[in-house]
Amino acid sequence: MDKMGIMNGTLQSWLEKEIQGLKDAHLYKKPRILDSPAGGRVVMDGKEVINLSSNNYLGLANHPKVRQAALDAIERWGVGAGAVRWIGGTMKVHDELEERIAKFKKVESVLVFTGGFTANSGCIPAVLTKQDVVISDELNHASIIDGVRLSPAEYRKSEGWVYAHKDMDALEDCLKRAQERGFEKKMIITDGVFSMDGDIAPLPEIVALAEQYDAFVMVDDAHSSGVLGKNGAGTTSHFDLYGRVDIQLGTLSKALGVVGGYIAGSKELKEWLINRGRPYLFSTAHPPVVAAALIAALDVMENDPEPMNRLWDNTKKWKAMLAENGFDTMGSETPITPILFGDAKVAQEAERLLWEEGVYALSIVYPTVALGKARIRTMPSAAHTDEDLNDALQAFIRVRDKLGMTV
Repeated sequence: MDKMGIMNGTLQSWLEKEIQGLKDAHLYKKPRILDSPAGGRVVMDGKEVINLSSNNYLGLANHPKVRQAALDAIERWGVGAGAVRWIGGTMKVHDELEERIAKFKKVESVLVFTGGFTANSGCIPAVLTKQDVVISDELNHASIIDGVRLSPAEYRKSEGWVYAHKDMDALEDCLKRAQERGFEKKMIITDGVFSMDGDIAPLPEIVALAEQYDAFVMVDDAHSSGVLGKNGAGTTSHFDLYGRVDIQLGTLSKALGVVGGYIAGSKELKEWLINRGRPYLFSTAHPPVVAAALIAALDVMENDPEPMNRLWDNTKKWKAMLAENGFDTMGSETPITPILFGDAKVAQEAERLLWEEGVYALSIVYPTVALGKARIRTMPSAAHTDEDLNDALQAFIRVRDKLGMTV
């Protein structure tokens, strides 16, 4: 028997080698540990830092109304649902949450999954067969890619079903070829807001092409929920495309500040996913405290415009300050604000130096982004103060100077 009861030396040797390979390639990740509630300034690894790497867009993860709803739910419902949803784990509070989200999204029905990743991996394979094709933007999120890979549908970049980012001529070419091939169903899938660049999908053009070529559209609104549209209802609301987007995915762990994901669409879609969505079928239901906290977060989003207004005020302020000081934010249109450093090692060194300056902001390097496009990805939120943003900017300027970068 080897270390700590590990018996298979071959496996252990392989793991050690691969982990060292990640470290040598500067791809090794080790999470820092929060020791405070999520917010604009946090205590992380025992150090107070400005947090620019959180998805807590609206500051709801620590909102007093959301916290109180969670406490009340524990008293009423306990801490666990006790079963998979369809076996007996669906409580009234879960049902109420789905009804509330459906009303918010202006769709017939919503099905909640334990996470956004599992919503994609549950929905995409369930609605596709080997007679179908998936046409996907090249910068779509990993959860979309993995969901598509789990399906039997045709989908390969080498065969031309992945179109150049936001290139509508390339998308139309895919649709023409798919039409000629006679696929039974043609799915176009795109992020609403792209998670590494912060730009918005050209959804009106995508929907128009889908209607022209008898395809259907799925939009992953993970980074649009709580950010775009009326009260943060997402890209369908932002572009006023109600009734023309077949499937919408949203997360409950970013702007809403808790955890989970959902699929929004027709009542038949919900019925099908209840019967064929594997992560739904084989995962224990969310603790009722999660559903209750999410209902309270929705209440805040729908009835209090201040958090979303503050998010956008901070976003505009942050982008303007960066631009005035010569930083390249790569055309971002949303709170996701990448700052281009180019070389991967330089970006990683910038991350380390920013930490020393009291700013937590992660570097994003190849293969997550293209070679030469390494960046620090920053996320201003409603929880940040003017002081936070000003201090962060000065830290970026000092780090740039230490690295000898010119603008």
